[in-house]
Amino acid sequence: MVKLLASSSDDNTIRLWDVFNGHCLKIFKGHKNWIRSVAFSPNGKILASGSDDDTIKLWNIQDGRCIKTLLEHTNWVRSVIFSPDGKTLASSGNDRTVKLWDVVDGICLLTLQKHTDWVRSVTF
Repeated sequence: MVKLLASSSDDNTIRLWDVFNGHCLKIFKGHKNWIRSVAFSPNGKILASGSDDDTIKLWNIQDGRCIKTLLEHTNWVRSVIFSPDGKTLASSGNDRTVKLWDVVDGICLLTLQKHTDWVRSVTF
């Protein structure tokens, strides 16, 4: 059984690792700037990434392709996390917002705007 770990880097890539043997299984490329945050969906089929290119990308774990790019942030994306049911993604960023996204449709459901500075992290 493979146990997976994802890491993001200032080299604009995400690496998917087998933690038992240390092998890099996949490299995800598509962001145009540093990647600040990654999160697995609860079912393990999707990986979300937030980047300094102001975007969030949703990746298919199996084939490594980008299945959606979410574009509503206007500055660096600092944090991404899936809701426990996997239907919603939360993100935060340097645009001082927290956003909730519909994972299937890729639309922004809600923007929370009460912070007065960068929002570094979100969690459910």
